[in-house]
Amino acid sequence: QVQLVESGGGVVQAGGSLRLSCVASGRFFRWYRMAWYRQAPGNQRELVAAFTSGGSTNYADSVKGRFTISRDNSKSTVYLQMNNLKPDDTAVYYCNRRDTEDWGQGTQVTVSS
Repeated sequence: QVQLVESGGGVVQAGGSLRLSCVASGRFFRWYRMAWYRQAPGNQRELVAAFTSGGSTNYADSVKGRFTISRDNSKSTVYLQMNNLKPDDTAVYYCNRRDTEDWGQGTQVTVSS
């Protein structure tokens, strides 16, 4: 099992930015397909951004043009840069190694209006 630890959440005003980080354990990070999910109170967990098996990226329609997923294999870290944040982005954000049950503990993002 791969351990995932997220950080970077916080409280920000609408229009602001945050960068989330997720550090993974293990020696084979460069081969992991990584993704970010979020879950708001009362809602199901939803996919926000992900790397595909071909190395490209895809995004939920609600965050396209505002969020960017990236990775640094030398640091075993995946990032989520979030710009122009909106109150609807308020949620707990989780990183995930795709097609596994490897999840981080989550980091809270709160966007005030």
